[in-house]
Amino acid sequence: MRRRTLLTLPALAALPARAQEAFPSRPIRMVVPFPAGGATDVWARVVAAPMAERLGQPVVIDNRSGGSGMIGTEHVAKGAADGHTILFSISSFVQAPVLFRSTAYDPLSDFAPIGRMGTTALVFCASPAMPVGSLAEFVARARGQDLSFGSYGTGSTGHVFAQILSDHERLGMTHVGYRGEAPLLIDMLGGRVAGAFHSLTLVKEHLRNGRLKPLAFLGRDRSPAFPDVPTLLELGYPDVFGWSGFFGAWTPARVPAPARAALVDAYRAAMARPEVIRRLEEVDVIIGYAGPEAFQAEIARTHATWLDLVTRMNIRPD
Repeated sequence: MRRRTLLTLPALAALPARAQEAFPSRPIRMVVPFPAGGATDVWARVVAAPMAERLGQPVVIDNRSGGSGMIGTEHVAKGAADGHTILFSISSFVQAPVLFRSTAYDPLSDFAPIGRMGTTALVFCASPAMPVGSLAEFVARARGQDLSFGSYGTGSTGHVFAQILSDHERLGMTHVGYRGEAPLLIDMLGGRVAGAFHSLTLVKEHLRNGRLKPLAFLGRDRSPAFPDVPTLLELGYPDVFGWSGFFGAWTPARVPAPARAALVDAYRAAMARPEVIRRLEEVDVIIGYAGPEAFQAEIARTHATWLDLVTRMNIRPD
């Protein structure tokens, strides 16, 4: 008769831990909280394929738009924290929660950065409904009129700085928020809004063929693609218009360290590949890779700056 040995709880606890399942064990979902076809979607797709090669599993883009990027971001924050769902987003990741004040996630504590990709020049454009050749002409034409400006999301850089511009010039323009840059562009080209800030990634060809008119750049430097278009600072606007944002990737903070390390490694390797750098430069990304620690420090600074800006200028959601 075979005797069975019964192990006590302490004895069980002393047994070697079962090896963790290798990561990744299935495809990675990279959630982009804006619609397909927009600039954020384009940037995410550039880095997804080389990450997949490094990880040995597909990296699949999942567009979950709405709520100024907060719907997709919340989905990642509240999802399974095993590393198989990650986020790729823009500065709205920090900005929208500051503006709305009450959100279902904290960008500083509920997420851990994988890495920064860079930034891009944002240009204030006039739609075909505004046949103007300069920002001064736009202001003169808009003053006293019941016009609207668009943005790719309430609380985004495009929203806040267009509002500051409207307030500075006492234009009284009405904000129209969209669920991403691609649907905003459709209405811009159709003349249904007077103007908006856009990324060069999405509108460069429309600017070159004259369908949209570039009037002034946000930030401190002119764009090499449009060297004749001034910055708002050059035109004498306040220093606040020297702002530039960021975009990159995150995991939920609860993801185990080994899985996060694998994602950080894959992202870093992707950002070092010459073909990735070349493709990003083609879509007017100002490449500025940063690892998790440096990126987290920038996110914290952006959060503090944005909170001060929104509070000082009394900017509120529509």
